[in-house]
Amino acid sequence: MKFKKIKGDASDREFFRSRNSILIFSKKNKFKNLLVYDCINKILNNYKIPSPKLLKNNYIKNSIEITDLGKISVRNILNKKNQYNFYKKIIDILIKFKKIKNTKIKNFNGKYYSMKKYNYKDLYEEADLFNTWYAPYYNKKLTKPNKRKMIRKIIKNLISKIKLSNNIFVHRDFHVSNMMYKNNKIYLIDSQDAVIGNPAYDLASLIDDVRYKSSYLLKEKIYSYFLQKNKKIDEKSFRNDFLILSVLRNLKILGIFTRLAKRDKKNNYLKLIPYTWKLIKLRTNGNDIFNELISCINNKK
Repeated sequence: MKFKKIKGDASDREFFRSRNSILIFSKKNKFKNLLVYDCINKILNNYKIPSPKLLKNNYIKNSIEITDLGKISVRNILNKKNQYNFYKKIIDILIKFKKIKNTKIKNFNGKYYSMKKYNYKDLYEEADLFNTWYAPYYNKKLTKPNKRKMIRKIIKNLISKIKLSNNIFVHRDFHVSNMMYKNNKIYLIDSQDAVIGNPAYDLASLIDDVRYKSSYLLKEKIYSYFLQKNKKIDEKSFRNDFLILSVLRNLKILGIFTRLAKRDKKNNYLKLIPYTWKLIKLRTNGNDIFNELISCINNKK
């Protein structure tokens, strides 16, 4: 069977396509990129959430073969006329995450894998990528010891203000570039980082997606549709967590995109940085909880 290399993503995986399958090769981090990825896909498929299925396991040689979901991502087909209807379908998938209760599954090596629970340490370490990667290249004033210490203290303080429990399946990269469209179905991909986490996290990933620019009106319509489908949610606590997680996630993304450019020579991610800042500004403007963060970043104190 002949495989042809195809475009990769931000990870260290390589992808190859045959006539009817995709081969994923990963020598580095293969436990997560291959074994965990298949486990999460199995969990999703068990709950009738369309995801790739394993066709062949060649873990010893650093690869697995999965179903080919085609070349059309949801992002490729979104336009002003259809985007809201697509987002409603995506929210319906997000709602199904609440039904996922069994997060322990036997992997293809015959052992059990249990999904990890997101914790505050994870959130802090991710947001701190802003300090370790973005600031040294793009805002050296923030690398001064007192500034760096202050930003880290502010990040910890924001995390401490999160109200909802980590009790739901969270994809963690839940955005339209990670959704394939085939036979009138939306399939989730790139799910190897899934955890048990905050109910607002994936909605923040979806609405404040740095890869797909959307209007404020559309963002609010999607948010409102989610609330309509989740009438039992404490709206005040949920909004609080949505805002905090959006900002922390985008600080992390600034660090990741800088690292991809400077360490891995993937400079195409740099073009997404201005919109990432725009999203941070959108969520921090007029919200007193972020006053200290913005004041510090803007070098006002």
